[in-house]
Amino acid sequence: MTFNNYQANAGRTAFYPRYLAGDGLYYTTLGLVGEAGEIANKVKKVMRDNNGNLSKESKASIADELGDVLWYCASLADELGVNLEDVAGNNIIKLADRLKRGKIKGSGDKR
Repeated sequence: MTFNNYQANAGRTAFYPRYLAGDGLYYTTLGLVGEAGEIANKVKKVMRDNNGNLSKESKASIADELGDVLWYCASLADELGVNLEDVAGNNIIKLADRLKRGKIKGSGDKR
């Protein structure tokens, strides 16, 4: 499955409130952050409750949440009018350029 195929299929299930212009952008952004927070919380509990040992069940649960993150990424891309395949491709190009220039570590968007 390609990113664009995933995005098209995910879009078939994208039902959320749209009261004002831009609501879809806000909704998908907040949903993305919420799902990422759920992943962080599950990882925190692995650290707290299992001394950092990742069980098969924990992996499956985190992977399930990762799917939700992907859904919100696809929906947010729709709201922005971009396709996920281009987003992914541009990110790989950016990272390859940073690697080539020895700037893969550090912080800042324009390194």
